Amino acid sequence: MMLEGRSAFVTGGGSGVGAVIATLLAGEGAQVTICGRRIEPLEAVAACHPGIRTVVCDVTDEAALIRAVADAAPDIVVANAGASTSAPFAKTELAAFERMISVNLTGTFLTLREGVRAMQGKPWGRLIAIASTAGLKGYPYVAPYAAAKHGVVGMVKSVALEQARKGVTVNAICPGFLDTEMTERSIATIVAKTGRSPEEARATVEATNPMQRLVPPEDVARAVLWLCGEGSDMVTGQAISVSGGET
Repeated sequence: MMLEGRSAFVTGGGSGVGAVIATLLAGEGAQVTICGRRIEPLEAVAACHPGIRTVVCDVTDEAALIRAVADAAPDIVVANAGASTSAPFAKTELAAFERMISVNLTGTFLTLREGVRAMQGKPWGRLIAIASTAGLKGYPYVAPYAAAKHGVVGMVKSVALEQARKGVTVNAICPGFLDTEMTERSIATIVAKTGRSPEEARATVEATNPMQRLVPPEDVARAVLWLCGEGSDMVTGQAISVSGGET
């Protein structure tokens, strides 16, 4: 129970890697608040552990997020909420670009900012953004998403320097393609746009990983837990790739 007495706030906690992170933190003794836009999946995750509570909140809604983080009074904040769409760059509409920036970058900014405010005066804190390998390199057809995730990595490095003498570490975790619902939607898009079979589309996605498989969300959750545990106090301002060796 390494996190007994700690409180955590996890955005996008109703599905995918966010749900796995929340469950693991609660299993280690943290009191975890998960937020998302829909109550049903949040309640399904909360039913898995008595240490998880829910709040409906869109991370792009500043006022709602301010209230949610203040109520949680977290020691640990995991900015996980995100979304991805794909299109050729020349066919990308401004609205689609702005949506990717809003959810993936602005939402992370608001989450981390409120985390910093909640941790003021505390001797210990952890701010963790779930970014992507798209924050470390380029991928075709997802330029707005990559732009947003590069922004997250830059923001994390800057905030880490501000907090370096305050007992609060700030890091990004950058997974490759995860074995989650988001990747399944990406595979479905490939099938719809190319006529490939689901198996062929999945193999195309897996081929981006040197291990030739999708990243288990549990590996990302374990990286979060490591950043919250003993021996990680000097790790800050980092973009940690969890990607099977992808470069």
